[in-house]
Formats: sequence, C-alpha cells, structure tokens
Amino acid sequence: MSLLVVGLSHHSAPVPVLERVSISSETMTKVLDELHRSESISEVMALSTCNRIEVYADVARFHPAVVDISTVLARLGGMGVTELGEHLYVHFAEAAADHLLQVASGLDSMVVGESQILGQLRTAYATGSAADTVGRVLHEASQTALRVGKRVHSETGIDRAGASVVSVALQHAIQVFNNNGPDGAEPVDAAGTLIGKRIVILGAGSMGALAGSTLQRLVGGGDLDVVVVNRSLARAQRLAGILGGRVAPLDAVADEIAQADMLISSTGATGLVVEAVDVRPRGGRTLAVLDLALPRDVDPSVPLMTDVHYIDLEVLRSSGAMVSDEEVAAASAIVASELRGYLENQQALAVAPTVTALRARAAQVVDGELSRLDQRLPGLDADLRAELATAVRRAVDKVLHAPTVRVKELAATPEGNAYAAALRELFDLDPAGPGSVTAVKKPATGGELS
Repeated sequence: MSLLVVGLSHHSAPVPVLERVSISSETMTKVLDELHRSESISEVMALSTCNRIEVYADVARFHPAVVDISTVLARLGGMGVTELGEHLYVHFAEAAADHLLQVASGLDSMVVGESQILGQLRTAYATGSAADTVGRVLHEASQTALRVGKRVHSETGIDRAGASVVSVALQHAIQVFNNNGPDGAEPVDAAGTLIGKRIVILGAGSMGALAGSTLQRLVGGGDLDVVVVNRSLARAQRLAGILGGRVAPLDAVADEIAQADMLISSTGATGLVVEAVDVRPRGGRTLAVLDLALPRDVDPSVPLMTDVHYIDLEVLRSSGAMVSDEEVAAASAIVASELRGYLENQQALAVAPTVTALRARAAQVVDGELSRLDQRLPGLDADLRAELATAVRRAVDKVLHAPTVRVKELAATPEGNAYAAALRELFDLDPAGPGSVTAVKKPATGGELS
C-alpha cells in the first residue's frame, strides 16, 4: 500500500496552531491542486476541522511526499517546517488505513464516539473528487471508512456520545438552577429555566456548536441570551449568528463570566483556558460550569468556589453519558476486523495486474506457436486447426490456474507482494507492466485523473 496521512490534531497541537494551519473551504481546492502537482503524489484529499487538519494521499515516494505536504501545511500556518513538525504525525500504508478508520468511527475524536466527523470526512472526499484529485486508492479508502464509521455507530451505540454529553450536561445545569441538585430526579421546565439565563459558550468548534443547537432545541424557539467566546472571531461570529447571540474576544472572558449564569467550555486547548482569577466572587448568584473539554479548560480550583457548580466529563461518565469501555472495545473490534478485510482486498488488487500480465504473456506464447504452426502446415484443415488451438489454450489455462489462484490467496498474507514478485521473475514478466495497470495517471498539467 502507498496510502499516506500527514496531519495534526487536538492530540498533537494546541488550538492556536490548529487554527493557523486550518484550510478554509475557499482555499481547499487550490491547496489540493498544488499538492496534486507534486511528482510524489498521485491522489490527495484533505480533512480540515476545528480539531484536526489531515492530508490523505496516495504516494509514489514516501519521504518526498511527506516533505511536500509538510511544506504546504507550514506555509498555510505561516510557520517553518521544523516548527510545524513538532506537532505533525505521519502514518503510512497499513497504519494510515487504520488511522482513517479510527477517525471515521469517532474513536480518535476529542469526545469519543461523536458522529460529526463522518459528515466532515464525506465533505473532504466530495471536495477532492470535485477537484479531480481523488482516484481509485482514495475512493476505496474513503468509501470503506464511511461504511465502517456507519457500522460502528449503528452497531455499538457509540454515536450517542457527543449529543449525550451535551444533553446530559445541560440537564445537570437545569437541575442546579431549579435547586434540585445535579442528581435531582424531579421533572423541570427546561425552556422556562434557560430563557433569561446568560450563557457563555467558550469554544466555537464542534462541541460548542452542538451545545448551541441543543440549547435551541431545549428552549423550543425561545430567545437565548448567548455570548460566544473564541480565539478566532470569525468562527465565533458564525456560531453566534446561528444562535442569535453576540461574540466577545478571548481576553474578555473574565468579564463575560462575571455576568453569566452558565459557562459551557470546550476549546480543545492543551492547557487551562479559564484560570481561577477569571471567576470572580458571585455574591450568591449561581454559576453552572460545564467543562466539556479534554483535557480540562477550567482551573481545578474553580469547582471549590462558592456558588459555582462544576460539571465535567468525569461527572458525565458517572451519569452514563460517556461511551463505556465496553462500547469502545466493541467499536475497536469492528475497526480491526474491517481493517483486515480492507488490507486483504488491497493486496488482492495489487497482485491482479501480475495475474493479468501472466495470462497476457501466455496468450502471446500460444498465439506465436499457432502462427508458426500455420506457416509449417499451411494446408491444415480449419476445423482441425481450431480444435488444436482450443486444446493448447485449455492446457495452458490449466497449467496457469494453480499459480494464479494461489498467488491471489497468498496476496492476503504479509508476504503477498513477495509472491507476486516471484511470479513475475519466474515467468519473465515486465516488472513495470503490473505497476502501470494500477497507477493513477496524471497529466503534466495536473488535470483530470485517468
């Protein structure tokens, strides 16, 4: 396999770096075209979300392709390649396929199990296809990932995670505002409780957007008093526009919290975003803090403050909102099984050109011998000649049957490529022939795939 992934995510980079390297929808096609023109890259698509930027490519040469992709990403972020390299990860061949399936299944997400990534991956594939930078390799990899992601979500229930985390966290907050305690069981009026409350959403990424949409659903069309705080004002403005709220800069977070009844934080930062000094004395006014980030956004001393009710992922896990270890194990088992099937199929496809070349060589030999027969026996009866030709072709097919079937079976093993290479050597096949059958042809202009 020649599948390559070069990227950075919430696992490897802080939010400011992710925001700098992010590829906008307006520039995506231009970036794909530039990468596609690389001598080392046959196919390429890019996944750019608030928590990850990843380039998936089918490559002819590993190291030059990594350099080309890293260079483009570094330029997008206004950084040096060495500086960006501290945050990059690289996966190749089987590891790249495994990573793609993990991502599609939500197992690599900030909140394990969130399903929004499936739509984002589908968009990345569609954009690459429209730009003519996706060919057979990325098509099969992407379609496999989308199918596996759907299967994981439908068979394990892991897809409830993102929505469940936000919904259960808000229910906890509503119980707090109704003086029923975070574990209260009494029914409450969500809309009546939330309308009129000042809510600060810190982080305009996928979880922040999900929190906003859940709030809208809970108030049933009622007016929300929402302030969106985010490092990138453009993203904050998009979310605030959807929610009918306003935006505030990150350096104003303390002032906004002072006026708030609820803080929902999910920035994806690698360090604390809300320090203890950012939460001023409340004077008897309740503040519900929903820290949905991993790692935490909020200083550990904040939950100890008077009038502050703190709800984090650990609280939600104990409430059953988080995906269980058993569900993660079940999802991982599905991914592992599907990965084996995908790799076996790719190996079979890899040896198919060798089998085709072998049969073509055999046909050439048969045709050559029959031509010599015609020269030696020009008066040979046509029916007899046809019978001889059929017999010779049948004999050759029977001789080739065992090695061709066996090499397809062996293709699924780690030594599959070695068996195909041996077959080419034994039958004196052109090593370039099989490769030319499956290579993605790309004109010098970098245009349409063929």
